[in-house]
Amino acid sequence: MNDKIFEQLGLSAREVTLYRTLLTLGPSSIRTIAEQSGINRGTAYECLKEMQLKGVVTYLPKGKRRYFSPRDPDVLLQMAEERRQSLDQAIDQLKSRVIPELHHLRPAFNTANVQFYEGDAGIELVLRDILNTVSQQQVREYSVFSSKPIRAHLYRPFPNFTNQRIQKQIGVRVIAIGEGGEDAKLSERKWIRTEGPVDAAYIALYPPKIAIISLASENYPTAVVIDSKEVAAAQQIVFDTLWGLL
Repeated sequence: MNDKIFEQLGLSAREVTLYRTLLTLGPSSIRTIAEQSGINRGTAYECLKEMQLKGVVTYLPKGKRRYFSPRDPDVLLQMAEERRQSLDQAIDQLKSRVIPELHHLRPAFNTANVQFYEGDAGIELVLRDILNTVSQQQVREYSVFSSKPIRAHLYRPFPNFTNQRIQKQIGVRVIAIGEGGEDAKLSERKWIRTEGPVDAAYIALYPPKIAIISLASENYPTAVVIDSKEVAAAQQIVFDTLWGLL
């Protein structure tokens, strides 16, 4: 039986053991429950009190003793339904009230709008953020400045990035700095010809964000993501103007 299901219902491993023991024993004293479950008496008693509050067990006083009884296993389904209803209500409140109020507390721009990433795992997060952000917009398109030296390393942690971009019907316009670059569906490319070598750099404009990816020593990738609609809009104007001139 998958104990993770019980964890999602808020029951600990000890509580699950006690519940199973009670189902086997039926109404029993704390001493008997502790002996059969292998859990010491004090711990078992505290767990059973918690389980009573959660509605999993009940008890009957018999003289000076308490006899605990398990509730029918159908109660677990009831608990799951109640949790789902609570979660649905929480999601509705987050969407309608809580998140808008929290966004309102943030200033237009502060240090929290700038995030740093490094290594292949960090670059993968940035690339996924590009896809997730653009896929939620009416116009599914973003813009990129990309230089030749970074191309061999950019998609190393996310080799199927282009396939996922195409599956999500996301277009991209690329201004390539230097030679190279591969054609792909939903992609347009123009070039800036340069003399001599260029540094490794990749700048993605996906308003309201900008991602700047570069390589440190030994081709170690680093990235900065700026979340600012004003900065992104200004850079988009620069890109669109240059795109029209090429």
